[in-house]
Amino acid sequence: MTTLELYLLPVLVLVLLVQSTLLFIDAKKKQGFAWFWGLWGLVQFPMPTLFYFLFVILPHRRRQK
Repeated sequence: MTTLELYLLPVLVLVLLVQSTLLFIDAKKKQGFAWFWGLWGLVQFPMPTLFYFLFVILPHRRRQK
């Protein structure tokens, strides 16, 4: 591994953990398959956040109007 990879790996792990935690907490509040979003948030970035916005947040806002 190069030194750049050694510096980027902890940043990537931190981003994935934060994304996963935030998706899990928000999905739990909105009752939207929290474990699914939390696990998927650990796997990749940023697609789970984009899909969460499209499939959970937008419909939740529409129901509240």
